[in-house]
Amino acid sequence: MSTLNTEPNIPRPDDFYARLLAVHDGKSKAESDAVNARLVLILCNHIGDPEVLNQALELAANP
Repeated sequence: MSTLNTEPNIPRPDDFYARLLAVHDGKSKAESDAVNARLVLILCNHIGDPEVLNQALELAANP
């Protein structure tokens, strides 16, 4: 069984967060929402494991 990794796992997370915010600079709410939706789908495709994706959905829906 695959398990969702919920431990910190991003090198230099502050740098990544700054980059994530920069991607949204100058975009409307609708454009930012579309960026977020594309990012989620790209990362879900990369993960690919239905068990891990289901665990992530559950965690996101019920934090």
